[in-house]
Amino acid sequence: MTKSKKLVRMIMFSMLVAIGVVISPLLRVEGMCPMAHFINIVCSVLLGPWNSLLCALTIGIIRMATMGIPPIALTGAVFGAFLSGVFYKTSKGNLLMAVLGEVIGTGIIGAIISCPVMTFFWGREELGLFFYIPSFVCGTLIGGSIAFAFLKKLSQGGLLTKFQSVLGSASYNGKMGLLGDSIAIASMGGVLFTVISVLNSMFKIDSQLLRTVSYLLVIGFVIAAAIYYISGCVKNGRKDN
Repeated sequence: MTKSKKLVRMIMFSMLVAIGVVISPLLRVEGMCPMAHFINIVCSVLLGPWNSLLCALTIGIIRMATMGIPPIALTGAVFGAFLSGVFYKTSKGNLLMAVLGEVIGTGIIGAIISCPVMTFFWGREELGLFFYIPSFVCGTLIGGSIAFAFLKKLSQGGLLTKFQSVLGSASYNGKMGLLGDSIAIASMGGVLFTVISVLNSMFKIDSQLLRTVSYLLVIGFVIAAAIYYISGCVKNGRKDN
């Protein structure tokens, strides 16, 4: 990588850290910080998983030091940031997979780890192991939706590829886009099924209605993914003709 690209990457990294610190209070309540997840996904797509991990770590430390935010500023960001980049890379540039990585990394892994961390460092002994999962998942879905819309717009205008080229990052030009989007849509149903199951366990709700809803969500997302894939194939077939 040339010195100019390294400099551009450092500038972009610094900008994302600064923006992340400034916009993190927007829509924030304890256990939910949507704009942090927006930055995580954008950084993952532009700079890769390791830089995204470092960006989330840096933002979390600054927020803890200057805003009095508890340790969930770190546990609620670093796992999702890294997995978002890994999912994006392994799916060869699928934006929905980057969002899914953030949802799983923060919404489930980060949420579970946050409880013992908050108990040990913050004295929150009343927290159950799955206490943060609903709010973390909600935050990642909000921030992830914003990030997806933003990056999708850049991609449609050809700017995303240009930015990645200037930054020296891998550019996939939409490879596996249709299939990857379909898999990601179906996977979202699994994530929501997990959240509902956790809520049932947390509040000891033995509700046939909730169980039925959770299964319907899985089926609905799988059907939506199939429709999306088939319609995409038909549309691409018409273009080829």
